[in-house]
Amino acid sequence: MKTKRGLEEAHRGAAAALFWGAFKGKLGRIMRPDAKALSFITEMIQPGFALSAVEDGKLLGVAGFKTRDGGFLAGELSDLARHYGGFGAAWRGPLLDLFERELAEGQLLMDGIFVAEDARGRGVGTALIDAVKAEAVARGCSEVRLDVVESNQRARALYERCGFVLRGEVRAGVMAPLLGFRRAVTMVAQV
Repeated sequence: MKTKRGLEEAHRGAAAALFWGAFKGKLGRIMRPDAKALSFITEMIQPGFALSAVEDGKLLGVAGFKTRDGGFLAGELSDLARHYGGFGAAWRGPLLDLFERELAEGQLLMDGIFVAEDARGRGVGTALIDAVKAEAVARGCSEVRLDVVESNQRARALYERCGFVLRGEVRAGVMAPLLGFRRAVTMVAQV
């Protein structure tokens, strides 16, 4: 297995499917139906804000990240409208904005990590996190931040093994039924 900067164009569809598989529980109520979500995600992926794990030409996993220059998924209201229509974009846009997180100076945000089911338990997630940390250093950042929903204990355990510590929490409040989670924790790792 090899990790590398970027995402091959040939892997764009596979990356979108892995992303949707990982985050459908959190974004599904907003971005369904599946076909439209996959179409939108595939188009909005920004390969320059991705690190990928590949073996024998197969995409095993991706870690997306965000800096002040952009992020893994980037789109405007007009992009949503192309996929969901004007009305669909009008209510989805503000809800998706709830997931946007500001960056502190010197911080790189790990904006999603997802590994193919048949590659789990093989160190792919750890390798991608190491690559994210190296990317942060290369970009002059001093820490990597991420948010993980409270129910994703497997991911949280991985992050803790990789040196991330709890920094705070975000509560979904009255939006919890729509967002699919009540609380997310913020974790950081110094690099």
